Amino acid sequence: MNTFKTYSERAKNHSNTCARALLELMERKQTNLSVAVDVTKKAELLSIAAAVGPYVCVLKTHIDIVDDFDQDLVTQLEQLAQQHDFMIFEDRKFADIGNTVKHQYGNGIYKIASWSHITNAHTVPGEGIIQGLKEVGLPLGRGLLLLAEMSSKGALTQGEYTTSSVAMARRHQDFVFGFIAQHQMNETDDEDFIVMAPGVGLDIKGDGLGQQYRTPHQVIVESGCDVIIVGRGIYGQPDQVQQQAARYRDAGWAAYLERCQQHSSS
Repeated sequence: MNTFKTYSERAKNHSNTCARALLELMERKQTNLSVAVDVTKKAELLSIAAAVGPYVCVLKTHIDIVDDFDQDLVTQLEQLAQQHDFMIFEDRKFADIGNTVKHQYGNGIYKIASWSHITNAHTVPGEGIIQGLKEVGLPLGRGLLLLAEMSSKGALTQGEYTTSSVAMARRHQDFVFGFIAQHQMNETDDEDFIVMAPGVGLDIKGDGLGQQYRTPHQVIVESGCDVIIVGRGIYGQPDQVQQQAARYRDAGWAAYLERCQQHSSS
């Protein structure tokens, strides 16, 4: 199964442009870490991005919570992405009809498609949401993740919702390259969806607001996910950001190597 191959092997055979670029980056940089930078000030966002940049494959943003957003923020993020060799993932979680999300993605004050390599969407509105986003993102070489499972307690993203989301992804593999989920989603040998898993922590199990945490080993080795998403565990202590980023980068990569070893010898 593709899930258990090396990132470079998967990249060679992947049909999705964005997925191929991500897998190549992960192998080249030897990291499967994504840092979720959920802060409300431009200066803090850029400071954290600069600090974690050398350690991540993906920087995940919530651009609409930044109080002092301006175009210069986007310009500086793009420069950091180029300097440190990472992709930008705007965690927008689109959830409207196709015609609306098309404008939310390509227009407005954020113009997400112009700078974010990756974005994501709920499938509640039906398949039209994928088509609307695809019209904007595919010509730009962007990629879409679908929310198949969430890491928060009591999430409704399970059962039939998850099954239907995977079915939609299969019909749009030129644009949809994976999922936000808690375990690998590939069911056949020719499928290769990338799974990015939130809710990863080495030191805590929850946050009091419903978030549930698992270790990199649980996420990568036991559940077969590909990218670990870490937020407050890395930048929660401002004087430890680089050390924590390196720690999670090392833990995630060690788990990936263990997974590869297990399946190469099985």
